[in-house]
Amino acid sequence: MAVDRQSPPDDDSTGHGPDEPYTSLLDLPLSSDLNRIGEQLHALARAQSTLQELLQAVMSITGELELPTVLRRIVRTAMDLVGARYGAMGVLDQEGRLLDEFIPLGLTSKELAGLEGVELPRGRGLLGHLIHHPEPLRVKDISRHQESAGFPPGHPPMRTLLGVAISVRGRVYGNLYLSERKDGQPFDRHDEGVIRALAGTAGVAIENARLYQQVRNSSEQFQRLLLPRLPDLRPFTAGAAYRPASAPAAVGGDWYDAMVLPGGACAAVIGDVVGHDLRAAADMSQIRNMLRALYFDRHAPPGVSLARLDRIMNAALDEAPIATALLARLEPVDRAWRLRWSSAGHPPPLVLLPDGRVRYLDHEPGIPLGVAPDLHRPDHCDVLPTDSTVVLFTDGLVEIPGQPLDRGLDALAVTASRFAGLSPDELCRALITHRPGDGHDDKAVMALRTPRLTD
Repeated sequence: MAVDRQSPPDDDSTGHGPDEPYTSLLDLPLSSDLNRIGEQLHALARAQSTLQELLQAVMSITGELELPTVLRRIVRTAMDLVGARYGAMGVLDQEGRLLDEFIPLGLTSKELAGLEGVELPRGRGLLGHLIHHPEPLRVKDISRHQESAGFPPGHPPMRTLLGVAISVRGRVYGNLYLSERKDGQPFDRHDEGVIRALAGTAGVAIENARLYQQVRNSSEQFQRLLLPRLPDLRPFTAGAAYRPASAPAAVGGDWYDAMVLPGGACAAVIGDVVGHDLRAAADMSQIRNMLRALYFDRHAPPGVSLARLDRIMNAALDEAPIATALLARLEPVDRAWRLRWSSAGHPPPLVLLPDGRVRYLDHEPGIPLGVAPDLHRPDHCDVLPTDSTVVLFTDGLVEIPGQPLDRGLDALAVTASRFAGLSPDELCRALITHRPGDGHDDKAVMALRTPRLTD
C-alpha cells in the first residue's frame, strides 16, 4: 500500500520534515554556515573591543585642553585604533582651501632625516581631494589613484590611505590621514567607521581647546590691562614679566609697580591678592593705586607705608581682601645702594651680585595685609654694590604642590644664576619660562639693576 507523504516546506533547508530529527552527523549544518557564524562572532568581539577602545580614546582626548596636545593626541589615538603605522593631522587655513598646518606622527628618526628640507604638504593630490570632497576616503593603492600627486624625494613608501574630515561647528577644521596598517592589509569599512566616530569626538575636543584658549587669552589680556607699564626708570634698568594661571578664566591678583622718586631713589612693589577671579583682579587694582600714592612719600619707611595701606584698606573697602606685598626702595648712599624693604607675608627679594653670587634677603616676612591693620611692620636694610640686580616675584613662580617652598626658592636661585648675564627684561622672561612652579597659579616677576653712581 502506497503511503502519501507531504512535500517538506520550502523554507526547510535541511530536506527533513519539521518533526523529523537529525539521524546522522551528516545532517548537521554545512561548514560554510559554521564559518559564517564564526565570522559574525569574531566581528562582534572585534566591535566590542573597538567600542571599549573608542570610549577610552574619547576620555583621553576630551580630557586635554591645550590645542597642540589635543591635535597630536587625536592622531595618535586614531593610529592605535586601526593599527596604522603613519598618521597625520592637516589643519586648514581660514579659507578652507589649503593646509595651514601639518602634524605627522609615526615617522622614525631616519625617515624624518630623509625629509629634512622638504616643504610640508599644502593640500594637493589626494590630500587636496579630501579637502574639496570631505567624505571619508579609502585608497588601496595611492599610486594608482587618478588624483595621486606622488611623494617628494626621501618620503617613506606608503600604499594605503584612510582619510576623514574633522568638522568644528559645521565647518571643516582639518583632515585626519592614516596610512599603512601594520598587518599589511588595506583599511576596511570597520576602520572607516571607527575613525569617523573618532572624528566626531575630535571636533568637540578641538572646539573645547579653542574656547579654552580664547578664554585664557581674554583673561590674560584683562590682567595685563590692569598691570601698569613700567615707566622710564633711568638710570636704573628694569624689566617685568607676567604669566596667568594655566586654568581657564583664572584671572589673578598678582601685580607689580615701580617709580623713580625725588632724590634719585627708586621704589618698587610686588604683591598678590588672594583669589583667582574678577574680584581679586579688581582688589589688586585698588590696592596698587593706593600704595602708589603712599610710597611716593620718600620720607616714610616701607614698613610705615604698608601699615598705612593696611589701615586704609580696612576703612575704605567694604570687605578688605587678604594680600601679600613687598615694598622696597633703593637709595644712593656712599657710592653704593641701600635697599630698604618691608614684607607683608611675601617671598623675600632675590639679589644677583656683580661677582656672580646669588642670595635671598631672608628676614621675617610678617603677616599679610588685611589680617591685623594696627600691626607694626618692621623694615629691613642691606647695602648693595652697583650692577646688582634685585628680583621681586610672587609665590606662583616657586610654589610646587606637595613640596616645601624652600625647594622652589632654591630652584629659582639656580635658574637666576644661569641667566644673571641677561638684561633685567630678558632675565624676567627667562625666570617665567624656566620657573620651578607648576603653572597652576598666576605669576609675576620684576627685576631692578642698580646703576653706577657719579658725583
